[in-house]
Amino acid sequence: MTGYRIGVDIGGTFTDIVLIDFDGMLYSKKILSTPDDYSRAIEEGTVALLRETGVNAEDIKEFAHGTTVATNTIIERKGVKVGLVTTKGFRDVLELGRFRSPHLYDINFRKPEPLVERRFRFEVDERVDGRGKVLKPLDTQELDTIADQLQAANVEAIAICFLNSYVNSAHEFKAQHYLQTKLPDIPVSASVQLLPQIQEFERTSTTVVNAYIRPVVEQYMISLSNRMRRIGICVPIMIMHSSGGVMRADMAGANPVYIIESGPAAGVVGAHRLGRRLGLDDLMILDMGGTTAKASLIQDGRFTIMPESEVGDGNAGHRLVQGAGYAIQVPTIDIAEVGAGGGSIAEVDSSGGFKVGPRSAGAVPGPVCYGLGGEDPTVTDANVILGYFNPQALVGGGLTLEKNRAEDSIDLLSKRIDQKSIETAYGIHQIANANMIRALKGVSSERGSDPSKFTLVAIGGNGGAHAAGLAEQMDIKRILVPPVAGLFSALGLLFADVEHQVVTGLYRELSEISHENFNTVLEPMIAEAKLLLSEEGFDKNDSQDIEIFADLKYVGQTWTLGVKFPAFPADDSTFDELEARFGDLHEQNYGYRSDSERLQCVAIKVIGRGRSEFSRMPEHIVRGNEKISQSGQRKAFFGAGLGWRETKVLPRIELPTVALEGPLIIEEYDTTTVVRPGWRAFRDNRNNIVMERD
Repeated sequence: MTGYRIGVDIGGTFTDIVLIDFDGMLYSKKILSTPDDYSRAIEEGTVALLRETGVNAEDIKEFAHGTTVATNTIIERKGVKVGLVTTKGFRDVLELGRFRSPHLYDINFRKPEPLVERRFRFEVDERVDGRGKVLKPLDTQELDTIADQLQAANVEAIAICFLNSYVNSAHEFKAQHYLQTKLPDIPVSASVQLLPQIQEFERTSTTVVNAYIRPVVEQYMISLSNRMRRIGICVPIMIMHSSGGVMRADMAGANPVYIIESGPAAGVVGAHRLGRRLGLDDLMILDMGGTTAKASLIQDGRFTIMPESEVGDGNAGHRLVQGAGYAIQVPTIDIAEVGAGGGSIAEVDSSGGFKVGPRSAGAVPGPVCYGLGGEDPTVTDANVILGYFNPQALVGGGLTLEKNRAEDSIDLLSKRIDQKSIETAYGIHQIANANMIRALKGVSSERGSDPSKFTLVAIGGNGGAHAAGLAEQMDIKRILVPPVAGLFSALGLLFADVEHQVVTGLYRELSEISHENFNTVLEPMIAEAKLLLSEEGFDKNDSQDIEIFADLKYVGQTWTLGVKFPAFPADDSTFDELEARFGDLHEQNYGYRSDSERLQCVAIKVIGRGRSEFSRMPEHIVRGNEKISQSGQRKAFFGAGLGWRETKVLPRIELPTVALEGPLIIEEYDTTTVVRPGWRAFRDNRNNIVMERD
């Protein structure tokens, strides 16, 4: 194939843009994000990149995007006024919810305020029982009254969640259609379209979050599409969703709860594809950007999908601290996130403690050394003073640094804590590392996996600078820094498959379901998944991959496990295999199985993936517009024990295939890799930086 593909990832500090042809020639652009309108940075960066490369806009065949708009809308509480329509007696389910505290003994903790004010929650006197039997029909006259009240209140979005609608969706669909017809300018989100599963609180919370952010995300998608058309890029914009696939922008706009972890997921997908290409099945991923650091695990060649996460109160998809955000029950790649990035601010708190993050300088004003008005010292400022970062400029000279400003800011902080400036700078670096250790342990040792058995993949603009120090503390012996590591999430977007998920609630004991029942339920679901893929251009059977999962649990158990369906159509042997697979998976996750306990089915999921005519990941990736830094030497500080060391500085292309002993600093356009003393580094035949130690 001829032409180019574009991947765009928005971070809190930088917007990363990659342009790649089908043979693997890659061009990139890294610019400061524009928080007032993120699409503006995308347009400006894309225009600049096309101009620099001489590529015509009409030659762009794919455009994939990972966005933080959905996440930021919740964290910043900038969503719209939402009205909730629910079953009589369930008006307060969002407040009742469940109690989880991010700080165990904090008696002053208060759960986040519901996204829907109580006066905008309306009850309908309808009722369906747990088997799907209608006990009280839906009265449309009630809906008439509610519609008038919603309109009078100037509600901008509506969420509908009825009791037991996951087993009988008729009332909920009827209410959605009625309100959408009555109020055509107000988007209506129904729980049965998003999460047709048991657990009233989680289902209601997920639907409300979707409604709260939907108009904002839809407007963003429209704005971005208009900007791209304005510069001549007319291909559909594909958005990464939290489980690692991509979908059209219009679908993401209507169901934005699926893209909460859009950006972080792309980095994991990219690392997964890279690991498969290199024959590495066990990878620990560190993605350190300007604002946060994310960690994830690939074990036995698979990344873990979590059925639930939280968002809000600064904890986007953050499962290390539960209870501080809003529950969303959608499939999400297991990612632990902490507020530790290049822009994380170092400060002395009210009790006199020295801390780094989660407060960030962001893109504006950014670290002090950027010279854009920042005054608080950050991790980036510390890394400049330590000698790890080029003291003159970053991003290939595109961002000039003012080292003297960074020194002044850290001097002031040093006086407050009675330390030397260089000790303070190294302390900032180490505290940032300690914060990231929490995320790395959260996906490894806390889940029963030994970190030392994994290869650490360092991505993000700051990942390579901190990887060796983190690996030493985790007893990891091998580190991989892939090409274009600082823009790897943007690149990972282009490795992902088009993916759609169709879910149907089926809440019955497994022994009560015949294989004929399963087949009857599955046939229309598979047909829908294939139709969705056909609409994306994958209209041939050999271009469609279909996977089926059953969400199962032991009777009386709360949480489910997704078990891959052995075969379709099902027969009598299918259920024996399904039970065996559930037992294996339950033992793997929880340490035990019980072959005597009855199994409960909760839902059926059909995942459809589009199979491209070409390899999503090129065999070799070569940078086409790389600004090669000059080789040289400078002093770098590696802690009190090692002190200042004269350190060789070189670009990736000059790193030999035979290992060099550290200390080394490898400078590139998008990232800097620090090889600490005691480590050795070489470049493999796919241009990856490999660091090893005994």
